[in-house]
This record gives sequence, C-alpha cells and structure tokens, in this order.
Amino acid sequence: MVQYKMFELSFACGNPYADVTAAFTDESGVTTTVRGFAAGDKIVKVRFYPSVCGRYTYEVSGAVEASGSVMCGQAENGAAAHGIVRACGTHFRYDDGTWFYPFGTTVYALVHQDKGLVDRTMDTLSKSPFNKARMCVFPKHYDYNHNEPALFAFEKDDAGKFVVDRPCFAFFDELERRIKELDDMGIQCDLILFHPYDRWGFADMSINEAKVYLDYLIRRLSAFPNVWWSLANEFDLMKYTRKEWEDIAEFVSGHDAFGHLLSNHNCIEFWDFENKDTTHICLQIKSCDETSGFIRKYGKPLMVDECCYEGNIAYEWGNISAFEMVNRFWITAVQGGYCTHGETYLSDDDILWWSRGGILKGKSPERIAFLRDIMESLPGPVTYCGFEFSKEKYDEINARPDKAENDFWRAVASVPWDRAKGAMLSGKEYAGCVGDKAYIKYLERKCAAVTDFNLSEKNAYDVERIDVWNMTRETILTGVSGKLRVKLPGKEGTALLAQLSSVH
Repeated sequence: MVQYKMFELSFACGNPYADVTAAFTDESGVTTTVRGFAAGDKIVKVRFYPSVCGRYTYEVSGAVEASGSVMCGQAENGAAAHGIVRACGTHFRYDDGTWFYPFGTTVYALVHQDKGLVDRTMDTLSKSPFNKARMCVFPKHYDYNHNEPALFAFEKDDAGKFVVDRPCFAFFDELERRIKELDDMGIQCDLILFHPYDRWGFADMSINEAKVYLDYLIRRLSAFPNVWWSLANEFDLMKYTRKEWEDIAEFVSGHDAFGHLLSNHNCIEFWDFENKDTTHICLQIKSCDETSGFIRKYGKPLMVDECCYEGNIAYEWGNISAFEMVNRFWITAVQGGYCTHGETYLSDDDILWWSRGGILKGKSPERIAFLRDIMESLPGPVTYCGFEFSKEKYDEINARPDKAENDFWRAVASVPWDRAKGAMLSGKEYAGCVGDKAYIKYLERKCAAVTDFNLSEKNAYDVERIDVWNMTRETILTGVSGKLRVKLPGKEGTALLAQLSSVH
C-alpha cells in the first residue's frame, strides 16, 4: 500500500453482488468503511484510498469475511503523488498541501470512441497544458458525435433494454484504465454523471434507477485520487426536479467515503452553490466578468467549466477566436478563479476535440500553458484585489444616499441594479494579488498606453510587462512600490506582474 494511491482487495465470491464491506483502521484509530462491488467472473473487490502512512488493519464482512493488516509507505514521486484535490478556502489544494491550479479542457465522449482515437487523445493530453479533463460516463448524442459506442455502462436484457443493476464490466474496466492513465499524467478526471444529450434512454432513468447506477459507480471509482464528481452537463435541461438533484448530490456525497470534489454544471439556470454537498462553483457562462463576485458570494473555489470554445462551427458557443479563449482564461485567473478550454474546429472526419478528442488544432493551448507557468510560479494562489461595485454596495448607497462617497456613486445607485451592474462591469479592473508578495493586472481588450498599478508601499517590487498572445515577459521596472503609472504598448492582451524585488 502506498499513500495517496488506490489499494485493492479482491475475493472470489459465488454471488459478487452480495453485500460486502471493509473497515480500514489506521494507527491513530480512525476507521473508514468502504463497500465492495462486483468485478466479473464471480469476483468482488473493495478499494481504499490511504491518506496517511503507517499500518492499517482491515476487517472484511458480509458475503466475504477476511482480516489482516498492511503497511502504507510514503507517497511516490511523480505527477500523481499528491493525493485527492480538496477545496481550500476559495482555491484548491492536494491532500499533501500542494496548491492545485486547474487548467481544464473538455472531451465529453472520450471513452466512447474506438481505441485508436482514445489513444490519440491521451497522447495529445500528455503533451498539453491541461491538468483537468471533463468527460461523460454515458455516451453523447449530438452534432459531430453520432458514433455508436462498442460498450455501455450497463448490459441489456433479452428485450434489448439497458438494465441498471447489470453493470458492463468491460466498460467499467476501460473507464478505469483511462482514469488511471489520466492520473499517471497528473490530470484530474472531472467525471460527468448525467447529461441530456441521449438516444439510448440513460437520460430517462428514474431517481431509483439513477441511485442504483450511482451506488455501483461510487463503489468502483471513489478510491481513485483524481476523480471529481460533476453531477451533470447542463443539469437544468434534464427532467429531474431541483429537489431530486439535491437528493442526487446528497447521495453521491454521502456514499463517497473519501470526499471528492462535487459540483453541477448549468445551461441557463445556475446550480445552488450554497448546497451543503457542493464543494465548488461550476459555471457555464459566456462572460467571465463576474467571476470575483461569485467567489465573494459563495466563498468557494470557482471553475468556469464552459465559456464557449475556440473553433469555427456555426453555433455561437463554438466559434470564438483563439485570442478570446486566452482572454477569458486571463480574465478569470486574475480574479482568483479557474477556467476550462474547449475546441470545435470543423473537420472532414467530424472528429472535434470537444466531443470526441483526437488532436488539438487551435492556437490557444500553448498560450494557456504560458499562463499556467506564470500562475504556478507565484508564491500562492491569486485573490481578486481590484475595485468591484457589488450589489451589496449598491444596496448600501441606495439605503443611505446621504452617505454616498460622491455624486458618481449616488448616480449609479439611482438606476436599476441591472443597468448599474452593466455600467460598472464595463470599467472593471482585472487585478489580483498574492497577499503583498505579488500583484497581477490584466487589461484584456483595452489598448491603453498607460495604466495605474497599485502595489504595497511596504515592499519593493520588480514589474514585468507581459504580452499574453506573443508569450513574452519583459522587466520594465525594478525596486518600485506604491501607486505607479506604467507605460503600455497600447495593444490588446497586455498584463503586468509585480513580484518582490531581486534588487538589494
């Protein structure tokens, strides 16, 4: 057994669907109970995720009885050596304390393609900047994605109907193999449990059927360190009520012994991120301007998991430019959030990255890699520190207009909130900081020749000017502090980064 790496016990059992549980106890007396699952060929398995080193004892009961002990050694070196990613304040952290900065991509039907295409996609991912991949358990029926998979999550009965309590072992074996492959590359698997784009009947499961499916899935996969639970892709297009979705969230969270990240992805209507089982914010939005406001409101990490895709298809969500994809990553990052890439370039073989994978054709990934290098080089995660005109401030000024700071704020507060918000977002400053150790400002599509840059007066800083498209960094000031007026090249995609000065 190795710390942060899934541990497995396997037993022969005449009825592998019979109830089997295993209790693992570490040296401090903490016990974690996991449930077994049928793995085919009259085999039942139990899986455990060890988070601490030392000796564990285990007791297996139910249809199989066994006991023993095993030593857990220290985590191995490598991309997958840090453990499960958790929410930590408004950011993400591995179990070993290492900060995790998600730079995601989407390949919805990854595991439902032929082996050659999946292998090609995995090879592409291994060379990409992405450390999180969104993908579905169920196949997807949508434009550019009409292939019939060889395997499904369930077997069929004699009438040709999928039966949720008859898992297809070959499918789950392949799914696990790909999740493990992602883990070996240091990539988190954001696993989408439901979606509405369906021709096989999976989107029409009753709640009871859904829980049968989820129970088996969680028994098999919850010990994988790199799994996130995404309840759905566009949950609000499915037939389940909000209360049923809350029941699903509670079921997944309650049956996962290891507490993986959990959220829910929207089409139009946002999920309730105050939900007790929801660990982080997941958004589909076209504009990333309000990222910092969502973080402030919910106090949780934020993933913009869909902000349109770089590409050239007819749909407006799939034809933004490479620059705009990069622009949205930067806008999100300097507000303390995290963004997800997607690509939808037309292809004669109808293999588009967002749906089926293959190879990346766009120009944004290398520039996202440039941003990732910058963010991971900072002394910690970025928190938004620009001025933001919030709904709370609007209400405060409206309630006490005599205490408004000046005539401008009074005028803003005198119009309806929707108008006031639009006016203020158009001039929003995209600025973040890492305490007083680093400051970052992004001017997105503004072509300013000069800008103000506010630094702490307590320290001296070196300031770099960054071209986010050409991927250049140039030190333009050294040993400076306080409020600066900085010259700029007057072009889109310019950023400033100030870090503690190397000048002594």
